[in-house]
Amino acid sequence: MDKGEAKKRISQLRRAIDHHRYLYHVLDRQELSEAALDSLKHELLLLERRYPELVTPDSPTQRVGGRPLDKFRKVRHRVAMLSIEDVFSFEELRDWHERISKLTAEPIDAFYTEIKMDGLAVSLVYEDGVLAAGATRGDGQVGEDITANLRTVDAIPLSLRRPDEDEIAAFIDRFGGRLDAGKFSAAMRGLAGRIEVRGEAFMTKAVLEQLNESQAAAGLPPFANPRNAAAGSLRQLDPGVTRARRLDFFGYALIASLGLRTHEQAHQAMKLLGVKINPLSRLAGSLQEVERFHRHIHETRDRLPYWTDGVVVVVDRDDIFDGLGVVGKAPRGIAAYKFPAEQATTVIEDIRIQVGRTGALTPVAVMKPVRVAGTTVTHASLHNMDEIGRLDARIGDTVVIEKAGDIIPKVVKVITEARTGRERVFRLPPDCPVCGSKVVRPEGEVAYYCPNKQCYAQSAERVAHFAAVADMKGIGYRIIERFLDEGLIRDAADLYRLRPEDVAGLERFADKSAGNIIKTIQSRRRLPFDRFLNALGIRHVGEETARDLAAHFRDFGALRRAGAEELSAVANIGPVVAESLASYFADRSHAVFLDKLLQEVAVEKHRAGRGGGALSGQTVVLTGTLSSLTREEAKKRVRDAGGKVAESVSRKTSYVVAGADPGSKADKAAKLGVAILKEEQFLAILNRK
Repeated sequence: MDKGEAKKRISQLRRAIDHHRYLYHVLDRQELSEAALDSLKHELLLLERRYPELVTPDSPTQRVGGRPLDKFRKVRHRVAMLSIEDVFSFEELRDWHERISKLTAEPIDAFYTEIKMDGLAVSLVYEDGVLAAGATRGDGQVGEDITANLRTVDAIPLSLRRPDEDEIAAFIDRFGGRLDAGKFSAAMRGLAGRIEVRGEAFMTKAVLEQLNESQAAAGLPPFANPRNAAAGSLRQLDPGVTRARRLDFFGYALIASLGLRTHEQAHQAMKLLGVKINPLSRLAGSLQEVERFHRHIHETRDRLPYWTDGVVVVVDRDDIFDGLGVVGKAPRGIAAYKFPAEQATTVIEDIRIQVGRTGALTPVAVMKPVRVAGTTVTHASLHNMDEIGRLDARIGDTVVIEKAGDIIPKVVKVITEARTGRERVFRLPPDCPVCGSKVVRPEGEVAYYCPNKQCYAQSAERVAHFAAVADMKGIGYRIIERFLDEGLIRDAADLYRLRPEDVAGLERFADKSAGNIIKTIQSRRRLPFDRFLNALGIRHVGEETARDLAAHFRDFGALRRAGAEELSAVANIGPVVAESLASYFADRSHAVFLDKLLQEVAVEKHRAGRGGGALSGQTVVLTGTLSSLTREEAKKRVRDAGGKVAESVSRKTSYVVAGADPGSKADKAAKLGVAILKEEQFLAILNRK
């Protein structure tokens, strides 16, 4: 930016800052967050430092104011480490409370509130009081064994503390009749068996600052945020490196049969056992108390020695929490009440079109780099032309960027006061920017599409999608692009026809890496029905829909022959999905591709396809904890036996499988007369030939 351009930009920024200062201080209105306004001021300050001769007395800036490992082995969590639903306002928190209150006859009026730490979730397993294993969360079902690294964290006890009799008695007196006193007392004295502690490993602000100074001195890039720093530290193959990073730890969950009945009790029990818990966590007797706690932490978080992005709110009573069950991958009885998403301002330098695997054209804002929530943002999806119109976003506009949930960058507002008149309205090109085909907008849809199924961009996205769903690890979009550019493939079927010498001949592909790529592809010549269907990338057909279709048709050929009317009759399949499927299979080019692909891939029939599944046509609800299976394993066994898994109990439910500590689902099943199976009965049915 030369001096002339800087002068114009400085004028824009001053005008916008003054406008919003007036709104806030004089009219008591706020249209920009403090973070966004601070971002404008910071840009102005940097420009004025670069061109001090452009500073004027009225500028807003002039106000006075162990042993190394070869690799990590995979470990399966006995109880899944699930995710948490986010809410971003008190209104959303009340909505969450209203939703869960409808699912239980018990009033939900006690919540345990915790600081949402910005680190890495880990699991610590103690056997007879001694730390036996430690793992990352991973995908929630399977994590990595990082025991050696976790042992270097001083805040993590290598053996659990045995409380004395007075402490046990005081604990029982404190919680009165709200726990099984005998069971708790015996468990604390013996510490026998398995006790799992879950918590957050994190890096303090001071340690991260020192670490980044060391990184800079060594000519290495700094860690962008504490989460990355903690994760990177715990995934070192040399435990000595982890120890040098000086991580900290807070426990937040206790998985063991100790006679406890509330989340608060679990926290206090961890403290008795020598596990460090966050001293700021507390019980709240109403949503209003939760709101006050949230506001207090938000206002004081800069003074905390660690980073936090919100407050975790947990239904305190374990029986109610368990009875609420799980929706998707998150328990219903817990919510992360996030602080307002961090915002910053930047300039849209261009708007480009991205073509997806279905041909949808998505406008993407290319922006002047700006740091938001600890990462540098240069691109943000504008979704569609209707959204651009709603925002009135133009090339050259100064905009507010927000990372909702600290993850996805989003353009939330255009600062029209900063406009100079040189901004350009974006016009969607009439032709696909990749293949030149005339774009179309189907009736009733907001998106525009490239109708050319042979469009390079669509082909690349489709093949990359197939490879990802088929679990061809290490074969990403860039490699797919290279294969297409070199003429080695045209579609996913061609992947299976590649030979090692085809890949090894490419620049930067050594013989070993070429061999690994081919080996990975060839290992995916057999695919389950539902995974194969999902991998095809048919519009409106994702993982769950593919599973429903596989369960109904059992054989891919039967699905392929079905018409729209037959498809619409499938449970959970609406007319839009049915029409999308029917159109796909009726298309001549798709038929040719499928014939070609099926010469390379064997699509496994659904396991209950012959009608002999022990649970064929049955609907099963799972509640409580099973000792021999994880929840996901149990669901898979039900589906493999021809059954369907449901989350709630109704008169249509065939069986409720009740594990340890079953919740209200078992009670509801008893009222409705639904058969309740113990774990051994459930396993006996599954094992029938």
